[in-house]
Amino acid sequence: MITARMSASDWGLLLLLSLIWGGSFFLIALIVGHMPVLWVVALRVMIAAAVLWAIVLATGRALPRGAELWGAFLVMGVLNNAIPFGLIVWAQGFIPAGLASILNATTPLFTVLVSTLVLADERAGLMRLAGVALGLGGVAVMIGVDELAGHGHGVLPQLAMLGAAISYAWAAAFGRRFRAQGVDPLVTAAGMVSGTSVVLLPLALAHDGLPPAASAQVWLAISLLGLVCTGLAYVLFFRILGRAGATNISLVTFLVPVSAILLGWLFLDEVLGLPQLLGMAVIGLGLAMIDGRLLRR
Repeated sequence: MITARMSASDWGLLLLLSLIWGGSFFLIALIVGHMPVLWVVALRVMIAAAVLWAIVLATGRALPRGAELWGAFLVMGVLNNAIPFGLIVWAQGFIPAGLASILNATTPLFTVLVSTLVLADERAGLMRLAGVALGLGGVAVMIGVDELAGHGHGVLPQLAMLGAAISYAWAAAFGRRFRAQGVDPLVTAAGMVSGTSVVLLPLALAHDGLPPAASAQVWLAISLLGLVCTGLAYVLFFRILGRAGATNISLVTFLVPVSAILLGWLFLDEVLGLPQLLGMAVIGLGLAMIDGRLLRR
């Protein structure tokens, strides 16, 4: 497999995207406890939808039509936003942002497994499956040692983070249909967050009523989460994808935990122990085996 060579500007965009996505874990840590989970996710995707549709209209892209396409946006929104965003926000009420980002970095491991199960043209070879096994082993060791050491992070929130990663994996498999149908990626992103908004807004109203009063800091964090960490992040993601390819953009998975851990350490007084850092290293090795380029070199 030949991968595109990344320029200095591509690397700059990739690092910026990793900082933005790492920052999302930091922002969620500021929000949890001050806003119900459903409202955090609903506000995040509604703000992102406004940003993305503004870009779609400003750039003259064709608007999506047809009930079938909008139904697919709805399913994609549930798999790629509603379920994982909700699980992440809930889990971060109990675990540090850095640990959450490490567990979220298992998404490519589950993507390989899901693709092998449901996509005939993406069957994993022995090396990729070995990378998955190694990465999942790193997760098991990290969670197991964490509990034995009595750090108090709890198994359930960590399993919720893995559930978010699994939902992202199913979304990746489902999302192939949009590329096959020739739907513009930015339109897909806008339709997806719109579908999520349609699902979550009535749920948030029914379960929690109107959004509660919160400090200016919380509302600023929610605004940044939607505007920058979701709307702008999707724009950057598809820009890098178009310039450097899917394999290169997968490198962001290695970088997001680094920025999340640094932000948590600098501003939230979070400290990860040796089990979490060792687990991240093992997951990284598993991802390197899946990617294959490091071993080929």
